[in-house]
Amino acid sequence: MKKIVLITGATSGIGRACATKFAENGDKLILTGRNETKLQDIKDELTAKGTEVVTLVFDVRDREQARQCLSTLPEEWQQIDVLVNNAGLALGLEPEYDGNADDWETMIDTNIKGLLTMTRLVVPGMVERNRGHVINVGSVAGDAAYAGGNVYCATKAAVKALTDGLRIDVANTAIRVTNLKPGLVETNFSNIRFHGDSERAANVYKGIKPLTGDDIADVAVYAANAPEHVQIAEVLILATHQASGSVIIRK
Repeated sequence: MKKIVLITGATSGIGRACATKFAENGDKLILTGRNETKLQDIKDELTAKGTEVVTLVFDVRDREQARQCLSTLPEEWQQIDVLVNNAGLALGLEPEYDGNADDWETMIDTNIKGLLTMTRLVVPGMVERNRGHVINVGSVAGDAAYAGGNVYCATKAAVKALTDGLRIDVANTAIRVTNLKPGLVETNFSNIRFHGDSERAANVYKGIKPLTGDDIADVAVYAANAPEHVQIAEVLILATHQASGSVIIRK
């Protein structure tokens, strides 16, 4: 049975990989992001392969914009089966006492408030229908802080707490809630963190074979298609030579 899957931050990285993998699974997709051109490119690519796709252009930090965009969905698209809260980012790697307040606000507003906004907009319908699945993309960074990670790590610790809290809140329903916690994934993540410094970003992945967006998307699709009585509550996904957020063996 085809599911309707809404993926935030679908224009790149893990979000785009999730779009491709859920499409391969035969699902219908609602893809959101801030870049209309990139969303259209993904829609064209997946539609050409037979996937039904709707795109919504908005920033998850803007609660009212998100609400308005979701309200425009045709009735047959409003019964969302899977919400993938993927939109998120890291900015900077400075000590906490020397951090950029604008970077802090962007991370908090996107990683925490954006996730809450989408949860608030989508999950009530799931509760009413007594079915659905929320997949939050957290991070190994939410388990323990690492040098320079301070605020980013705090936002991902919040994702863990919010995911656990939601799972408790819907335990009397058939809704499932999953927290995916990737380690080192080679996407544009580090390029964004270092404000476009590609050389510095490339050094993050030197000496180790990192995960890819596809690796994380595979786990998301698996969790969404587990038997109905099985809830994949939390999955930590690390590269083979990564032991934690701060222990990485480079060769």
